[in-house]
Amino acid sequence: MDETALRPTALLVMEEERRPDVYPPEVLAGIDRLVDRQGPPLTRQQLDDHPDVLHRTDILLTGWGAPVLDAAFMSRAPGLRAVLVAAGSVRHLTTPAFWARDIPIVSAAAANATPVAEFALAQILLGLKQVHRISRDVADSHLYPHNPKVPGAYRSRVGLLGLGHIGRLVAAHLSRFDVEILATDPLADADTAQESGVRLVGIEELFATCHVVSLHAPLLPETRGSIGASLLSSLMPGATLINTARGALIDEEAMAEVLRARPDLTAVLDVTHPEPPVPGSPLFTLPNVVLTPHLGGAMGAERHRLGHLVLDELGRLVRDQPLRHAVDPAHAASLA
Repeated sequence: MDETALRPTALLVMEEERRPDVYPPEVLAGIDRLVDRQGPPLTRQQLDDHPDVLHRTDILLTGWGAPVLDAAFMSRAPGLRAVLVAAGSVRHLTTPAFWARDIPIVSAAAANATPVAEFALAQILLGLKQVHRISRDVADSHLYPHNPKVPGAYRSRVGLLGLGHIGRLVAAHLSRFDVEILATDPLADADTAQESGVRLVGIEELFATCHVVSLHAPLLPETRGSIGASLLSSLMPGATLINTARGALIDEEAMAEVLRARPDLTAVLDVTHPEPPVPGSPLFTLPNVVLTPHLGGAMGAERHRLGHLVLDELGRLVRDQPLRHAVDPAHAASLA
């Protein structure tokens, strides 16, 4: 028998703009050694125009711009046996019709966590030195402060809201420094906290006692707008708030009021809601807001990591080995 006839077929569907970064030539070459790709990659719109191609698809490879795996999609893909997503969250594309088929779906959230955690670590260290606040003071006064009082990375306290992929990785980075790490996560147990080297506390203690608070929680109905005036007002003098998670976690109107009243505070916002902020938003003009355009996420060549993770999982799939990054359906709704 021709062994090539036993090779599964795979279809790559994602947006064009980021596809060369996510699936660079070496990743595509590795994929082609494992499966038969069904022609050139498609965008979601192109797939909508030619849905019959799904009838022959065993494995869906995707990333940003993934198709929604709804009942119509699943009915057109009777032989689908796995979905491999070279992006972080799969919550927006999975549906009950997908989960009902009991098909594994792989997320590259672990690879996407790396640059976000690196960005957060950099901002945490800058926050402990109160770099943004002091640079504002220097620009305003044209004077250097004498012996400024900053927490620094010595026996200071850092708070992490969320201990998912990114929160745990940030905690691992911080373990190299002489800081105390506090965390709030209703889903984390004592074993997870101990493994991450953190002390679990309530959210009020996290905000009121940490020199820097870094947000890594998923956006869920119960977390939307949960960071409001009370928590923000309780931040320590000179504290820094960092958001690399989801902009809608914060009540931004309340945050703007607190930041106006507390010029000692700094908010480093790599995400906002909406993104970018609406024209005229005070986030553009408040001096103690640092806005960055989602730089924490995988950019350029950093996206290669996601494609390599998918390639590794594809190899495990075709060799009937256990997948390392399959999403647990029981926990899918709580993921970012």
